[in-house]
Amino acid sequence: MTAKKIETGTDQLLADIEDGVLTITLNRPESLNSLNYELVMGVIAAFDEASSNDEIRSVILTGEGRGFCSGADLTGGGWPNEPEWTAGESAANSMIIGMNPMIKKIVNCPKPVVNAINGVAAGGGAGLALSGDIIIASKSAKFKLVFGNQLGIISDVGASWFVPNLLSRARANGMAMLGEDLSAEKAEEWGLLWKTFSDEDLMDEAMKIASKMADGAIEGLKAIVHSHDNALISTLEDQLEYETKTQRVLCDAPPFKEGIMAFLEKRKPNFRNLK
Repeated sequence: MTAKKIETGTDQLLADIEDGVLTITLNRPESLNSLNYELVMGVIAAFDEASSNDEIRSVILTGEGRGFCSGADLTGGGWPNEPEWTAGESAANSMIIGMNPMIKKIVNCPKPVVNAINGVAAGGGAGLALSGDIIIASKSAKFKLVFGNQLGIISDVGASWFVPNLLSRARANGMAMLGEDLSAEKAEEWGLLWKTFSDEDLMDEAMKIASKMADGAIEGLKAIVHSHDNALISTLEDQLEYETKTQRVLCDAPPFKEGIMAFLEKRKPNFRNLK
């Protein structure tokens, strides 16, 4: 099947659909895909498309070249600015109008998202890397929180939430305060990501995962993610109530009925063509 290109409004971001999978590629390899205004707005637009386009059933987010994302573009980045703003005011503005909405668009996308980390994910790039529902990485990939050790600031682009919640306070503190590289294989061992693959196999494996989810009951798959996120802020009693409310809705939905019928008829369920 031939991939269909999606217009993103910028050549700094590539997007195409193939068999229900939208692949979004950060395309500033000369700067290790650092995040400037144009690229961030492109990511937001691409995830808006993913959310609204019924043809799209899952998403892959990756980077072009030898890095996934090196974080914010520290050369200025083309963000809307006012001459009298301090560095702090400018940074806060880029977060309010760009970085934070981008992470929210990815996390709240109604389609499953696979982040395929193809190289270094540093600074805000680490936060972006961890925003997907399933995180995989190439063997050569590495994660690096440079905020405290090199810049004297806190982790952002979601990294200060993702890392301690996925790992622990102790490991998050070590990564952020010391700024040491975390290899992909160590990240897998620690539970920061799902699996690592050879550099050559990464995108093929990403497509296999995304295609499997595209064939699945995507509403239920996203409900799984939301239930796990909810568990981070809930007591067991609260989570049991959350499960009850969620199952009440999902068990009345067409995918559940299709799944039951497929089981009884000894066939594979067809979730793609449900109304």
